[in-house]
Amino acid sequence: MNHQLVDVNTAQSFLPKVSVVIPIYNSEADLPDLLSCLLSQTYPKEQVEYLLVDNNSSDRTLTILQKTAEDSPTAIRPLSENNIQSSYAARNTGIKAATGEIIAFTDADCRPQSQWLNKLIQPFINSDVVIVAGEIVALPGTTLLEKFADKQEILSHKYTLTHKFYPYGQTANLAIRHHILTKSGLFRPYLTTGGDADICWRILKANLGKLEFVEDAIVKHRNRVTMKDLASQWQRYGRSNRYLHELHGIGLTREIKSKEYIYILLRWLLKEVPRITINNIISQASLEDLLNTPLGLFTSRERSLGQRKAKLPEDARMIEWL
Repeated sequence: MNHQLVDVNTAQSFLPKVSVVIPIYNSEADLPDLLSCLLSQTYPKEQVEYLLVDNNSSDRTLTILQKTAEDSPTAIRPLSENNIQSSYAARNTGIKAATGEIIAFTDADCRPQSQWLNKLIQPFINSDVVIVAGEIVALPGTTLLEKFADKQEILSHKYTLTHKFYPYGQTANLAIRHHILTKSGLFRPYLTTGGDADICWRILKANLGKLEFVEDAIVKHRNRVTMKDLASQWQRYGRSNRYLHELHGIGLTREIKSKEYIYILLRWLLKEVPRITINNIISQASLEDLLNTPLGLFTSRERSLGQRKAKLPEDARMIEWL
């Protein structure tokens, strides 16, 4: 992973055309905050376009996008991908319509901070940098599960950028040089999870350039608030690992045995609970500290379940090309 320094004065004059691609599905509730974040970007308006791709929504998403585009001083381009129900297919539709030198990605439930694009684009001043990932941090949460996920930094790129196979960035906060995609191919349109790692790895494995991380190019994202949503999230992580195992040969995550679950829970009850309870009395611990171990076991079990049950569909191997 590259960490080159960029001269501040040079970076300020480096303002390539950027296309921001965002797949959207039944997200009318997210659109006001998302659009507000996009319109508040400090990147020069004449140098950026926002391609918001509706993926066959059944709510008012497309109507809102079309109305916003009519009234906006910024280039907002509503698009539709109705043939394939997949965020990666929607992103491909955006890429094909993009006119920018750089393609940046985020999601409908994300909140890019005002300096996001300025920070994310700067490393591309170095010609050998072809992928840039910014940081993903949690929006303020009040529930136990939100606080647990925030403390674990589940959304952070600190995990994906240290992957032992190759580093990768998540499409919640990622940018790729447009012309590189003509060499690597686009996203696999029928893939339902793991596509961000897949596209980064194809680029890096082909030695097309380097990946740079920008910690202060920040996108904020909500953590899950229900056990059902948390289970779904970690099962998806498990499916992703299975798919990437079949596509790239990476190792599968080792499943925790029943005896290990029992041992960890007993240790939690006999050692951690008393210690954390005492710390809580003197205001040095919280409920999420107390439940960290059982919640961690729960997420591990759900990830294992997703990995065990997943099987890569044959059409998900297909790569789309510009």
